[in-house]
Amino acid sequence: MPELIRPSTVLPSRRTAFTLLTQDGLKLIGEVSSPLGERLGTILTLHPNPTGGGMMDSHIYKKAANRLPAMAGIEIIRFNTRGTESEAGKSEGEYDHGNSEKYDVEAALKYAFDECKAEKLWVMGWSFGTDLALRYARDPRIKGLILLSPPLKYSKPEDLHFWTLDKRPITALIPEHDEYLKPAEAALAFASIEQIVLINVDDGKHLWVGELMVHRVLSEITKIIAPQRLPLPTEY
Repeated sequence: MPELIRPSTVLPSRRTAFTLLTQDGLKLIGEVSSPLGERLGTILTLHPNPTGGGMMDSHIYKKAANRLPAMAGIEIIRFNTRGTESEAGKSEGEYDHGNSEKYDVEAALKYAFDECKAEKLWVMGWSFGTDLALRYARDPRIKGLILLSPPLKYSKPEDLHFWTLDKRPITALIPEHDEYLKPAEAALAFASIEQIVLINVDDGKHLWVGELMVHRVLSEITKIIAPQRLPLPTEY
């Protein structure tokens, strides 16, 4: 009999632990979850701020890794930025307010292209991770960005100007009740980026708590990368 997909559900995938070495000599820990069948795309995830508990296992990312390889043929790459700890271990170094994390993003991108051989790579940031994406995910091989709850705390005007000129697609999910950047504020902040798609999520909050919100976020991700796999199942 089919079972409901629950927060703890883990669907089949091929999981590989890895270690990144940054340009400034730090070892970062991570894991890639790959489809057992056809790979339709790859997402490199950049997690929320570790000072608030953000890590590679932050719940949206952990559930994406547990579900999307099987449900949607999407490969998920997660890692802990410098000084960040999760169940998989702690990355070396210390949190640097989004500055030296540039080297972390560059090392993860190198792994995605060189080791995973990603052909359709998207970079997804959540909260603090959206600032890292806007600032450092500029490799021309990246297909585009997915932003969850962008606070625009560390991004500078020149970072937004880069994407204004770049024209690669960006999708941003803006929670109605986000305490950092609400839909009306996001519309103003991103107004110069003509290609951005702002998705305002009614009743959404910054942390996307609850299975209804998880399903919404994972569905929006799939719509971008593997729309043929929609609708995502609620049972397995």
